[in-house]
Amino acid sequence: MGSDKQQKKKEVSVEAKKGMDKVVGTAVPAVVEEIVGRTGFRGEITQIRARIMQGVEKGKLIRRNVKGPIRLKDILMLRETQIEARRLRSKVMKGAFT
Repeated sequence: MGSDKQQKKKEVSVEAKKGMDKVVGTAVPAVVEEIVGRTGFRGEITQIRARIMQGVEKGKLIRRNVKGPIRLKDILMLRETQIEARRLRSKVMKGAFT
């Protein structure tokens, strides 16, 4: 009985370590240069273009989706800089297609 519990604890800790590989290094600052539009079912997500300020991808312009209030020249701390958001189909102000 006791060995089963210890084995389960070991399996959980190994799985947790595997997930930590996905979060790479530290956060990288990026400055908001353009607000593209709003997206999401109710228009709660803002799509922006941001320029990365440090790291390997320094100077790269990347498109990201941001939740919450955002203005031009705000600084975002990005956990990763490889994945870019899809382009909006049109300039939608609220809602997906309304």
